[in-house]
Amino acid sequence: MKETIKFKEERRAVAAFMRRLYRQGLTTTSGGNISLRVSGDRIVITPSATDKGKMNWKEVGIMSFSGENLSPGLKPSIESEMHLSIFRAKEVKAIVHAHPVFATSFTAMKRVIDTKLTAEACAILGDPVFVPYALMGTADLASIVSEYIIRSDILLLENHGILAVGSDLLQAFDRIEVLENAAKMTVITELMGKKRSLTPGRISEIQKLFR
Repeated sequence: MKETIKFKEERRAVAAFMRRLYRQGLTTTSGGNISLRVSGDRIVITPSATDKGKMNWKEVGIMSFSGENLSPGLKPSIESEMHLSIFRAKEVKAIVHAHPVFATSFTAMKRVIDTKLTAEACAILGDPVFVPYALMGTADLASIVSEYIIRSDILLLENHGILAVGSDLLQAFDRIEVLENAAKMTVITELMGKKRSLTPGRISEIQKLFR
């Protein structure tokens, strides 16, 4: 079977989640990328310079773990090396990188998103990790992200965006969406004053429940 027609269902799923990411306002037409591990040494990944809101499965490329483009008619994401470095460093199935406005604003301000305002955010997000700036699409960014992803499933990339990993596409997407909601709630509660985050006791109960 030709590489260009392999992994059709997985590529459909990646394209569908990218369109969903765009519909939810979590990224822009040109921003963000998604990848999915489809075998021991293959991933499928969104392309570069493609309308994210209209993406179809034939535009989703295939790459080897060594970085070889197995769908030469397609140009892989500029961040393909970052995705590959994460798959090499951590046992995850899916990666979603996006630029949600509120959460990304926190990366530009080096401010902490309060993930302890609701039980849902506490359970799903834990403690996201802030990653120092490195130029997008570079080997430097891939290297630093592969180090920090060991510490958390959610990374806040300084002056860049958000990255989340998961056991499947839905989990990674959910983490991005819940983080953006947590960022919005952090802004709202700080503006309104008298913010009440979960107490240590309540956090401990949630951690035990989802452990």
